[in-house]
Amino acid sequence: MKRLQNKAPHHDAPPPHPHPHPHPNTGPPKHANPPKGPHRQFGISYSPYNANRGCKTQEQVNKDLDALPEYSFIRIYGTDCDQTKLVATAARQHKMQVFGGVYDLTGFPASLDVFKEAATDEHGKTDWSVFHTIAVGNELVNGGHSSPGEVTGAVVKARSYLRAQGYQGPVVTVDTFSILLKHPELCHVSDYCAANCHAFFDATQQPHNAGPYALEQMHSVSAAAGGKHTMITESGWPHAGGSNGKAVPSPENQRVAVESLRRSFAHQGDDLVLFTAFDDLWKDDNRYTFNAERFWGIHK
Repeated sequence: MKRLQNKAPHHDAPPPHPHPHPHPNTGPPKHANPPKGPHRQFGISYSPYNANRGCKTQEQVNKDLDALPEYSFIRIYGTDCDQTKLVATAARQHKMQVFGGVYDLTGFPASLDVFKEAATDEHGKTDWSVFHTIAVGNELVNGGHSSPGEVTGAVVKARSYLRAQGYQGPVVTVDTFSILLKHPELCHVSDYCAANCHAFFDATQQPHNAGPYALEQMHSVSAAAGGKHTMITESGWPHAGGSNGKAVPSPENQRVAVESLRRSFAHQGDDLVLFTAFDDLWKDDNRYTFNAERFWGIHK
């Protein structure tokens, strides 16, 4: 079995990514080559791992994206399992884009080379339009993996590195909305503010308010960053697991929460990434995840 790379700096098993939210407390730049095809809204996050933590094949990734035709882009988190190339290949076939990323700063900045490889076809032609955004890290500050200064320095370096290779799209770092409120410099260095925000992690919230909650936090982050545009890069609701106060996982509550998110972001669909495509049965829980970490999948 292959080890999942770029998931945690010191552990063989993946961390409880992407939900270590101990303190739960307006779109990206338009692209010159948006997806062609039927009208689509929203992004959706996706992790190409089997339940045994093995890597999915190109055929499996293609089949997974077959089940996601209503979305305009797919968000992935790391570069292990050759996922950047596999998902980009499938996304092209499905007329979608990829919100790519390096999970942490291991091997940085050479870890960014996978993006040019994924943007280059078998004939040697490079077409960067498959990428919606490239992210440097997911919740690195929230998880205590990197300091705000380390992350801002990495984003500046990544942008220069990727621009030299020909990529002209957005470069960001993603963290929880609460961290971005405390450290707006993470927004300032990004091409837009990229905030993960789940009403479920606020024990006072119920599923019908998932959309308004995310929208409110989006506006708060923008205000803290001097009016900079904010995108919610994760938001969803689990369908199983333990309760967090008034926030209760169930299939019906997930349905209500996702409908609330879709409704709240209906006129700005490019500003929301729903979490997540399928149950992530390879994950582990921690004390912050309410035994729900594996059960956020929206599609069965």
